[in-house]
Amino acid sequence: MRSERLAFAVAQAVLLAIAAALVATIYGLPLRDPDGILGPTYVRLPAILAMVVVVDVVPRIVHRMFRAGLGLQSGIRRLSATTEAVFRERWSLDRSRFVFLGLGSWYLTYVAFRNLKGYVPFVNPGVDDARFAGLDRWIFLGHDPAVLLHELLGVGVAAHLMSFVYVAWLVFIPFSIAGVLIWGREASAGAWYVTAMGVDWVLGVATYYAFPTLGPVYSSPQAFASLPDTRAAALQTSMYADRAEVLADPIATHAVQSIAAFASLHVGMLMTACLIAHLLGLHRWVRRALWSFLALTVLATVYLGWHFFVDAVGGAAIGALAVGISAVATRTRIRQLRRGGARAAELTTAVRRPVG
Repeated sequence: MRSERLAFAVAQAVLLAIAAALVATIYGLPLRDPDGILGPTYVRLPAILAMVVVVDVVPRIVHRMFRAGLGLQSGIRRLSATTEAVFRERWSLDRSRFVFLGLGSWYLTYVAFRNLKGYVPFVNPGVDDARFAGLDRWIFLGHDPAVLLHELLGVGVAAHLMSFVYVAWLVFIPFSIAGVLIWGREASAGAWYVTAMGVDWVLGVATYYAFPTLGPVYSSPQAFASLPDTRAAALQTSMYADRAEVLADPIATHAVQSIAAFASLHVGMLMTACLIAHLLGLHRWVRRALWSFLALTVLATVYLGWHFFVDAVGGAAIGALAVGISAVATRTRIRQLRRGGARAAELTTAVRRPVG
């Protein structure tokens, strides 16, 4: 059964949620829904799942009805049968369980991760930014890498481009997870990807506690004062205000503390996506696009001051480690998946090739 491949993802989600509850209890901190402003989870998550199903089945129903070329009355009579057929083909009990378990475990891991991230300043109140800034300057021969990027790329159009890249990541991750679960050819590949993303969060939150940092834009704001107002800059300001509110009284506010620099999970999770795409042998344009996105994300996180350069290095290491751990945990046979993908590509080419 497909859902058995998600056993590790579900287990790590539950364990991370238990860890968040334990830390909250020990330190007298509240458990928060990190996206509560969008509505309660018990309403929002089913709505997301329903939207996913609609996006998958409605175009198929419309396509079949249009292809049939039926009149209005006969089309209405045919609609029920077509809808039933599409749901039966696309959403069997096994497949539905697989998709819902995958999305549910991913979201539970995310909520637990966000809460644990928010507890860092209460559990380990120290800040290691000076040490990480020193490492960056040592690597770049006495220079601040963010300042070097500002001088090289400028602080006009480049700032808006870097902001777009950074915010695009926030959209890419959930859509990529939904995509591999719903439209991926192989259930094992989808389970591998979702599990790996969860491992990224687990390893990432561990580094937050081991090496608490804020990031250059907060510890050295003067280096970023010349940057224009962007969506990323507004997000940085909002997150700092939330942090101050939480530190002042974590019980009285519904805000969530979300600042932690090492390691960069923007880099880590994209590294995971790049490596899995590469190992699965996806189309070269997909792989090139992902690697380019990763390179731009590294530049964006440093340019905008979200992370030190060493945060990006640490994130890349976490992303690679997550790929290996999740492959073992899901018993993924990479060579078999690559052969299956190659056969599918050959079949597609043969079907599209004109005869004669």
